[in-house]
Amino acid sequence: MLKMQKITVHLFIILFSLFLILPFNVAHADACPSGTTPTDQAVCDPASQFFVDLSNYGKPNTFAGLLLYIVEGLLGLVGILSVAFIVIGGFQYITSAGNEEQAETGKKTLTNAIIGLVIVILSYIIVTVIINALKGQV
Repeated sequence: MLKMQKITVHLFIILFSLFLILPFNVAHADACPSGTTPTDQAVCDPASQFFVDLSNYGKPNTFAGLLLYIVEGLLGLVGILSVAFIVIGGFQYITSAGNEEQAETGKKTLTNAIIGLVIVILSYIIVTVIINALKGQV
């Protein structure tokens, strides 16, 4: 329990520090530095200068768009790893040459990789359905 409290305190300190470090430049619309665009709240938006424009990738320039971009990227990476482990497991099984222990290791690797690939595919479907439901495009 003490370890969990330490983790919570450290997480709070990190998040609070981020809010202190973030560059909030409150100014009038005509006082924004070059390369930034003013928003409705007269806060200079540094996104036009420092961040990737997600609209080039078909995602909105919002936190939800960034989160969707990251989740889809991670699901793609895990999918590639699953396929790689299917290949590794198949190679272990084929090259076992009658060694039951190595054949069993190959079978376990294949089984776990296929289960992982199914989970990744279902996760992608679930994320897509939830995002479309939130957008009202169901």
